[in-house]
Amino acid sequence: MPRPLLKTILLLMALLPCGLSAQQYKLVSPDGNLRLLITHQNGFSFSVFRADKIVVNKVVAGLTMNEGRSTDHGKLAHKKFFSGNDHILAEVPCKQKNIDAAYNALTLKDNNGFRADFRLYNDGFAYRFADEWTSAAFVKNETLEMSFPDSTMSWFPEEESMYSHNERLYKHLDVSAIGNGRFCSLPVLFQAAGGTKILLTETALHDYPNMFLQKTAAATLSGVWPKVVLEAVPNAEHGPDRNQLITAEAAYIARTGTARDFPWRVFIIGDEKTLIESTLAYQLARPPKDDDYSWVKPGKVAWDWYNANNIFGVDFASGLNTATYKYYIDFAAENGIEYVILDEGWTKSTTEIMAFNPDMDVQELIRYGESKGVGIILWVLWKPLNDNMEEILTTYKSWGAKGIKVDFMQRSDQEMVRSYEAIAALAARLHLLVDFHGAFKPQGLQRSYPNVLNFEGVMGAENNKWSKHITPDHNLTIPFIRMAAGPMDYTPGAMVNGGKDDFAIRWNRPMSQGTRAHQVAMYVVYEAPLQMLCESPSVYRREQETVDFITGIPTTWDETRVLEAAIGDYLVLARRKGDDWYIGGMTDWEARTFIIPTHFLRGSYDVVSYADGMNAEKFAEDYRILKHTVTSGDTLRIEMKPGGGFAAILRKKHDF
Repeated sequence: MPRPLLKTILLLMALLPCGLSAQQYKLVSPDGNLRLLITHQNGFSFSVFRADKIVVNKVVAGLTMNEGRSTDHGKLAHKKFFSGNDHILAEVPCKQKNIDAAYNALTLKDNNGFRADFRLYNDGFAYRFADEWTSAAFVKNETLEMSFPDSTMSWFPEEESMYSHNERLYKHLDVSAIGNGRFCSLPVLFQAAGGTKILLTETALHDYPNMFLQKTAAATLSGVWPKVVLEAVPNAEHGPDRNQLITAEAAYIARTGTARDFPWRVFIIGDEKTLIESTLAYQLARPPKDDDYSWVKPGKVAWDWYNANNIFGVDFASGLNTATYKYYIDFAAENGIEYVILDEGWTKSTTEIMAFNPDMDVQELIRYGESKGVGIILWVLWKPLNDNMEEILTTYKSWGAKGIKVDFMQRSDQEMVRSYEAIAALAARLHLLVDFHGAFKPQGLQRSYPNVLNFEGVMGAENNKWSKHITPDHNLTIPFIRMAAGPMDYTPGAMVNGGKDDFAIRWNRPMSQGTRAHQVAMYVVYEAPLQMLCESPSVYRREQETVDFITGIPTTWDETRVLEAAIGDYLVLARRKGDDWYIGGMTDWEARTFIIPTHFLRGSYDVVSYADGMNAEKFAEDYRILKHTVTSGDTLRIEMKPGGGFAAILRKKHDF
């Protein structure tokens, strides 16, 4: 017997539970590449294989209710194998407009009222529990314990507290090197010794807390959840208008009381290409109700806070005043930018959010924007909004606002998740867009309520104002991890750009690390249906050639294809909108050249590309705009300087 096969058989035997009561089931993906070995004995567990190599030794999963019912104590009463296919037309497509994905599935039910659903796709799998009993209950705890083979690596977004904005760097560590007790938010990424990537996130999260993952043993990480909050008070030491102290918690993680499905635990499995292209988190989210969302209009936003309202060359004092924001609106109108955000400062105070800053006539700005075809989005703190949601949002709608940007949520408990959905639902009824800033990661709400366009939950460009964290390496890590969960409010578009040695931290006129083309490429690479232009309009007006290129890039996509990829190092992808294609490329501090085949094209295209200039390594703002034609079968040469980027717009040539 060949040694690798013998080793696999011995490992499988070691994983089998002892005792005659163990029941085992095997699921295989439609393409035969992934396999789940599911065991029921004193609960549920499973092992994960890719190409017949084990990539997750064992996952133990379960639920415990307060009255003592547990998945650990039931006997199986029903099983059902079946196959299916997700056919989805995305309302607001970030990766693919038409999603078709086959799966094989298994449903297991026990005699304690619990159901376990497993679905195995070609790009990963998911499972969830359901409680089919209608008796009132609390979820005392949920179990998810993941044990990995030796030499498994992680990209670990470590948290210090569950009271967090979930804006983290990704620590690249061997799982064995993570200290017991350390924990992270989701999504989190692992890599098996053979190179297989395993990303864990969650979706269809409704009225239930977010999951975190904590190191508990040598090669084991376990799910942890915030408890139900019984009391939270303003934190006077750290900004009482937006920070809370949680002073009392329950002994359980969720109140329930009815038969219900719990969130899907999603595992995306494959290579770098899989991580970018997978739509699993969106597919498994709860579909929207039969409401009409045709009014939802994604687009770009001229954003004020990053650039500190630093406009110049005008005959008025810039700042938080009506004249400054009319300037923003004029800039947006001139460039076909759909929205302007009025960020912090438009209200009388951060807690008096229906009264205007006396220097700003907000209703006049909304009227002025409407006359120019530019919508106004209003920033608001979560706490005062949550306390008086109906009156506040109804008032904003009566003024003519197009949406809200909700900030400083920080909590991840059941009540906060419930609040997100209440905001989304009321905003949908009022035809208001929602951008959740200062938020946890996307958890499927953007499918359930397509008016929810963005989530932050990412360490983005605003950090340039106070840190050196936003490096090209970081910029090339987040697409593979955070973006797998859904759109991210990174806020690109910096026009003040610095190289590795000349970057400087500046609050009022922040600088980005990497080249100008690195920033422009983000408009193709980063998914955000509501995409920011973070720089001052006065700077953009001196950079009209760049603005014209950025505004020619859509914010939603019909198709996505990864062309070259390595986590933290480089990414080149192509996205289609209608008949046209858009290519984005980014690199870390290493210069790179790629020769890209164009087999995905159909016919001939006029190409405009935005590339690093000859001297971008010394002067990061140097760029070139090139024009040529390309036909399917040709190749594209992409050259990127250290910290560089590349973007191209390919307009299909039509014969009339």
